[in-house]
Amino acid sequence: MDPRHYVADETLKDGTLVTVRAIRLDDADAVAKAFNDLDRESVYRRFFGLKKELTDDELAQLTDVDFKGVVALLVTKRTGESEVLMGGGRFAADNPGSAKAELAFVTGGNYRGLGIASLILRHLVRIAQESGIAGFEADVLAENQPMLAVFRRSGLPMQLGRDGNVLHVTLALQPDS
Repeated sequence: MDPRHYVADETLKDGTLVTVRAIRLDDADAVAKAFNDLDRESVYRRFFGLKKELTDDELAQLTDVDFKGVVALLVTKRTGESEVLMGGGRFAADNPGSAKAELAFVTGGNYRGLGIASLILRHLVRIAQESGIAGFEADVLAENQPMLAVFRRSGLPMQLGRDGNVLHVTLALQPDS
């Protein structure tokens, strides 16, 4: 599997047909728009603070990925001739061949509760396992119970550590990891 060209059609909990696909450089405008449409709570949960917009460097970091150390997927839906970005997720390893990768998600406020993060996680797990990654790590605000529920429902062995109001989640992807 070549994650740079990853694409899969899926159906959300509410019956919405969506596409899970690899992020592309030309997604920068859609990512910027989706970020600007996020509610304050979504921004805070993803970035652990408030920010009004993404910088050009942040947009480049989000959309210009190598698909070796970093894999990024989007969930989109068609509306007529256009595509609406509903959410995204990624994993980033310190270097290609790393045993662990950091995991992050964001779902637009209007699309929370439809299973988008769980869907992305399943696809990222598949790609990571084929890449030899043994586990994911994520820092999650303790108040972000919906994200923690996604991890719990994943069926992956999970460990939790705590540092103040941040939970460090480790998910095992391979046996004995």
